[in-house]
Amino acid sequence: MSIVAQLKSKIQAAILEQYALSVPFEQITINETKPEFEGDYTLVTFSLSKSLSKKPDTIAEELGTYLCQHDATFFESFNVIKGFLNLSIHATWYANFLQENFQNSDFGQGKSVAEKIMIEYSSPNTNKPLHFGHLRNIFLGDAMARIYKNAGFDVIKANLINDRGIHICKSMIAWMQFGNGATPESTGIKGDHLVGDYYVRFNDEYKQQISELEAKGISKEEAEKTAPIMMSAQELLRKWEAGDKETIDLWKTMNSWVYSGFDVSYEQLGISFDKIYHESDTYLLGKKIVEQGLEQGVLYKKEDNSVWIDLTAEGLDHKLLLRGDGTSVYITQDIGTADLKYQDFHMDRSVYVIGDEQNYHMQVLQLILQKMNMPSAKGFYHLSYGMVELPSGKMKSREGTVVDADDMVQEMKDMAQKNTEELGKVDGYTPQELQSLYYTLGLGALKFYLLRVDPKKKMIFNPQESIDFQGFTGPFVQYTHARISSILRKAADKTLSDNCADYSLSRIEKGLLKTLERYPDTVQTAASEYNASLICNYVYQVAKEFNSFLVDHSILKADSVSAMTVRLQISRLTQHIIRHALDSLGIQSPERM
Repeated sequence: MSIVAQLKSKIQAAILEQYALSVPFEQITINETKPEFEGDYTLVTFSLSKSLSKKPDTIAEELGTYLCQHDATFFESFNVIKGFLNLSIHATWYANFLQENFQNSDFGQGKSVAEKIMIEYSSPNTNKPLHFGHLRNIFLGDAMARIYKNAGFDVIKANLINDRGIHICKSMIAWMQFGNGATPESTGIKGDHLVGDYYVRFNDEYKQQISELEAKGISKEEAEKTAPIMMSAQELLRKWEAGDKETIDLWKTMNSWVYSGFDVSYEQLGISFDKIYHESDTYLLGKKIVEQGLEQGVLYKKEDNSVWIDLTAEGLDHKLLLRGDGTSVYITQDIGTADLKYQDFHMDRSVYVIGDEQNYHMQVLQLILQKMNMPSAKGFYHLSYGMVELPSGKMKSREGTVVDADDMVQEMKDMAQKNTEELGKVDGYTPQELQSLYYTLGLGALKFYLLRVDPKKKMIFNPQESIDFQGFTGPFVQYTHARISSILRKAADKTLSDNCADYSLSRIEKGLLKTLERYPDTVQTAASEYNASLICNYVYQVAKEFNSFLVDHSILKADSVSAMTVRLQISRLTQHIIRHALDSLGIQSPERM
């Protein structure tokens, strides 16, 4: 039980004993005491005043007296300021907490929960490489999977690859018309990049053909429909859906190039999946479920044979689920895929990491699953996140204005190298070790920056700011871990004390221990709120407080063996928490920098 939970429990019991008043646990407000006042934690008593017909100051005095008299091994002292009860925790609590946890490799790891959760993220298209716009999705999904695992859940990491449709055919037709048999091997271009180049080429050619048709007096709307390259792509899609062997073979070949490219990118990003689904395997699955919905009377059919669902009672509109010619729409596939995922894993929760531009679509999908009593509706959650932009603005794949994920990682690695060399921190490394360090710092900076903002908020990514060794960044936290590791290496031959009961903790040391104690609760809160930024904010606070602690507290040259021992124990626990927290974000912790 966390110290705040212990405090609430003790205060709840004290109120019941003192005043015969039962106060719900969640209505007891505990905050850390402000630095300008004496104390560790503060109870807000104003909410009790009306029920007890007493002034807040009186309640605070009576409760403080009771707690210190009846639990003197936990409460050391108290003071009251304008109705706020400031409580000082006994020094033995801090000593016991430190002794129990400074070597506890499981600290922050939640107990096993009998709940299975699937997190679906990434979901790229096979007509282009992973690009910068994908990275917030990928890192957020991966971080939440790690956080849920640390919180004790059984986690399945899933990826639904969008490998069919008109956008895929656009790359295919451009390659057929302009590729001259080009392959990744013949061009030396990574497979996903090569296919992406032809997607851009399609758009360039399409715009040119539209202009030429307009110059002949054809309206823009008609030109967009009749441009030869677009008509060829649509014909290719029809062939694919009809199972034309030549078309299917080319589709498989070009997709295989992209998958190989994705594998390299995912490995470079430190990303893996437990299950990969392909849209080409799932896009027809929803049709049967829609037919069942008609039989149940949940759905209805119009005169043109199209199938709809009425969501007006939920404040939405009527939603098309099947066209009159029997062909499916996008949400039909999503219904089928949701059912398939549930049949495969029978998870208790299904989390979709999808951008906020799909909020309406995901709301409709959830309502449909619920109305049709689908088991996949259980635990449905849309982890919606805001778009991320570069300072230059939005990116568009079809116009070739995106920044490829591979290029962004390389840029971050180069920036990490430049900053590290400028700081003169490269002595004693082999060339291979330096390259590994630059990669660790660059990727860590990228992940931390994209995860440190509440996912619901839109954000602008500033590469130079993200790599700063002093700010709210991954490299600053990584540097703190390396700094602690260096201290612990130097202390390896020191003789330490087995009994530090005589050592009196300073206010800064107590403050750091209070922050460290909150880590398990922070992990659980980040999981329950689907918010990885809470881990970023927490571990940054830990790093800041530890560096402040070092300013005023010598460790290896401490005044006594007891002081050095306690401070090394604090350092060891801090190191573990930083490493554990960064790992939950998918970030490596270097041992030296």
